[in-house]
Amino acid sequence: MDFITQVMEPFRWLMSAILVAFHGGLSSLGLPADSGIAWTLAIVGLVLVVRAALIPVFLAQVRAQRRMRQLQPDLVALQEKYKGKTDQQSRQAMVQEQMALYRKHGTNPFSACLPLLIQAPFFLGLFQVLAGIPDAARQGAGIAAMGQDLVRQFDAATIAGAPLSASLLHGGGDPAAVAVLAVAMILLMTLCQFLTQKLVAARTFTAGDPDNPLVRQQRILLVVLPVVFATGGVFFPLGVLVYWTVSNLWTLAQQYVVTRRT
Repeated sequence: MDFITQVMEPFRWLMSAILVAFHGGLSSLGLPADSGIAWTLAIVGLVLVVRAALIPVFLAQVRAQRRMRQLQPDLVALQEKYKGKTDQQSRQAMVQEQMALYRKHGTNPFSACLPLLIQAPFFLGLFQVLAGIPDAARQGAGIAAMGQDLVRQFDAATIAGAPLSASLLHGGGDPAAVAVLAVAMILLMTLCQFLTQKLVAARTFTAGDPDNPLVRQQRILLVVLPVVFATGGVFFPLGVLVYWTVSNLWTLAQQYVVTRRT
């Protein structure tokens, strides 16, 4: 077992155990164990648990955004101080003074990415579990906290003819159904990510300051993050797309509520 596998193993077990717990609860309520609706709702329940656990991280992000707004006048003054100075010494001095301002205010320009970074190992753990289900089902094996029967049930679960274990690049079931559901969720989660970054930028930075390096960084994130999600979605099984789409909807709603109240 290599280092990365060892690091990810607890996340695979945690995510799959929560998924199994929700699926067991839904099955006890009468939903067919191998139905797509049971597994989809179990994934939604998994999202709710993970995102609720990350609320303290989100609140820390909000505080960092507030400090970033307080930082804006100092950054504008610093920009004016070095305006027109393009020599290496001046550029280094400006960067050093910017870093000092960040430390003084206890924030950084990438604070908006903190929840995304913290979510990453949980998301990757779920991705590895769901992406490995087809092979595990063929081999009659379990994976993480999912035993053979659960692996077989998930592998058989479909929504409108599209297996939850299928992706755009690794099909199964009805290829048209897989394509329609995958593209729809990729577009939705990409739109949510774009709108979320717009809200973050609107709360964090003042208008009319296009030359501010932090504004430029946020504009880059505004484009880069949705592109990353759209590109990565091609490789994700539909079950993972369900997780990430619901998670992005949560993020957008959360950011919208905060923006309206502050």
